[in-house]
Amino acid sequence: MKFKVLIVEDSKASRELIAATVESISGLEAFATSSGFEALKLLPRHRFDLIITDINMPDINGLELINFVKKNPNYRDTPLFIVTTEGREKDRDRGLALGAAEYLVKPFSPDSLQGLVRRYLKLA
Repeated sequence: MKFKVLIVEDSKASRELIAATVESISGLEAFATSSGFEALKLLPRHRFDLIITDINMPDINGLELINFVKKNPNYRDTPLFIVTTEGREKDRDRGLALGAAEYLVKPFSPDSLQGLVRRYLKLA
């Protein structure tokens, strides 16, 4: 069984880096989109095991997306990571309070992201 990871990131370079980092873990498939609006269209079509989102995006931002995801019974218990340039404590606190499991500040270490993905998806 493949785990499906949804990546929501408006920066093409960051999106590709996160997708490559995730897909380098055996048994994972990344679905990458550039906006919260696109993510909302994908959520009903697949069963994602993990969601990784940026905060600052056009249309629906990452915090609004988290709020929506956590109210959806199908995704209420799905781990959600924030990967963002916003390093202030209040941004971190707000993201975690909305239900994010992890908060990573860019630039992040691909190894640390892989470790978190493995931990939350219970991969060896």
